[in-house]
Amino acid sequence: MHKLSIPIVWLAFAASFPVGDLVLADHRLVLQGNNRLAILDRKGQVEWERTWGPIHDVWVLKNGNLMVQQGASKIVEIDFKSKEVVWSYDSGRQNGNAGKRIEVHAFQPLEDDRLMVAESGAGRVIEIDRAGKLLKEVGLRIDHPHPHTDTRLARKLANGNYLVCHEGDGAVREYGGEKGELVWEYRVPLFGREPKDGHGPEAFGNKCFAAVRLADGNTLIATGNGHSVLEVTPGKEIVWKLEQHDLPGITLAWVTTLEVLHNGHYVVGNCHAGPQQPLLIEVDPKTKTVVWKLDAFDTFGNSVSNSQLMDLDQSSRR
Repeated sequence: MHKLSIPIVWLAFAASFPVGDLVLADHRLVLQGNNRLAILDRKGQVEWERTWGPIHDVWVLKNGNLMVQQGASKIVEIDFKSKEVVWSYDSGRQNGNAGKRIEVHAFQPLEDDRLMVAESGAGRVIEIDRAGKLLKEVGLRIDHPHPHTDTRLARKLANGNYLVCHEGDGAVREYGGEKGELVWEYRVPLFGREPKDGHGPEAFGNKCFAAVRLADGNTLIATGNGHSVLEVTPGKEIVWKLEQHDLPGITLAWVTTLEVLHNGHYVVGNCHAGPQQPLLIEVDPKTKTVVWKLDAFDTFGNSVSNSQLMDLDQSSRR
């Protein structure tokens, strides 16, 4: 495994610093890439890691443990101290899915030790307890069903509804929390362009990865291979957009995760962007100014699809 001779560097850009000045980051975070699940400290050094395969979702639990995917359909809790798996749930085998091809790309720890799981292949969102008992099931509307593309990130909202990204349909849909009725839908536009295969900056499409409901009721959407972030109103009007080349010196590729900070900044995941491109970017949406970015391609590679900041004094929206 290739190792850098210097620590991973966080680059920060602010009004008081000329471009290129190096400062320490304010954030400690968890991410996965190059078969490494790792926690970086505020200096950008790897303070914790273990070997781990690809993921699309990750959560830091209240007890400090990590909850991540393992393989295509299993969700596990990893003890922070021992680095061992201390709990697991396999959507490919449990609650009626035995014998089906199931993939899990999103899950969410809830109150009272419940867990929300979006099951691609089964076309549903479920809630379970820690014993694996099925507590709730909501069917999803999927126009182009496929176990790999039915869903990407999905979240239970404060109103009890579910906000689900459907990669294969290029759509974000909100479902009622009890009956699963379609409450709202936004189909990510192609803006007059033709889709183009691939994963990097040269590709193009509307394979949305993440959606976050903002405090004002608008929805922030990471468009995946659309290389952009959109803010849309309940009436489906685009009121803000971050495009592929809006940020100086940065090329957006497969835009994955979104984390909305208490100060209003957006932390954007930039997957499959290649060398010399950041994996994470914090942007002030009012000015489209890059506040900081994580340059760690040599360590974590080209497929870092999810992360979570770990040192925020107030909770973020993700």
